[in-house]
Amino acid sequence: MRVLLAEDLFLLRDGLVRMLEAYDFEVVAAVESGPELTKAFAELTPDVAICDVRLPPSHTDEGLQCALAARKVRPGLPVLILSQHVEQLYARELLADGNGGIGYLLKDRVFDAEQFIDAVRRVAAGGTAMDPQVIQQLLARRQSDRPLGGLTPRELEVLELMAQGRSNAAIAGQLFITERAIAKHTSNIFAKLDLPVSDDDNRRVLAVIAYLDQGR
Repeated sequence: MRVLLAEDLFLLRDGLVRMLEAYDFEVVAAVESGPELTKAFAELTPDVAICDVRLPPSHTDEGLQCALAARKVRPGLPVLILSQHVEQLYARELLADGNGGIGYLLKDRVFDAEQFIDAVRRVAAGGTAMDPQVIQQLLARRQSDRPLGGLTPRELEVLELMAQGRSNAAIAGQLFITERAIAKHTSNIFAKLDLPVSDDDNRRVLAVIAYLDQGR
C-alpha cells in the first residue's frame, strides 16, 4: 500500500516512516511543507495520504488545504489528518465531501502503533477513523449554534460513535446495550436527518455532517 506522508517535525516524520514500513506500507514520499505536499499530490498516486494540518511556510492550515485541493483533483483520495489541532471549518469540509476514506486523529491521543495502523488501513479501504474529541468539538460548535433538533441524548452518543467509524456491534459494546437497540437508534437518526438507511461507512459520517449543517 502506497502512502504519502506530510509532517514538518523531522523526528516524528522519521518515526512515522519507520513505523509504516515496519507494517509493510510503501512510503512513496515524506514531505515537510505545503509546497512539497502539493507537488507530491500532483506527481504521485498514493493509496492514502497522511497529513499534518499545520505545515510550513504558513504554519496555519496549509496541510489540510492541500489535502482538500488534492481530493478535488482526485475525488475519493483517502486522507488521514494527523494533527495537534481541530480546524473546525476545514474538518467539516473534509467530512462533507463524502467520497473515499477520511480520518482525523489527534497526535497526543494516538497511544500505540496498532491503533494508528488500523486507522490508516481503515481510511485507505474507504472507511472512517475519527478521534472522539474531533467529533465532540464539531458537535459542541453545532450545539452552541442551535438546539439539538430532535436527537435524543442517546442518539447523539450513537451519532458520535458512528462518525468514528464504529460498527453497530462496537457501539453496542461501548454503550452496554444490545445491537438491536443500536440498530433502532441508527434508524431513528437517519430518519430524523432525512437520510436513507445504509451500511456504507461514509453515509454514516454524512449523518453527522447533515446534523452539523443544520446549524449553518
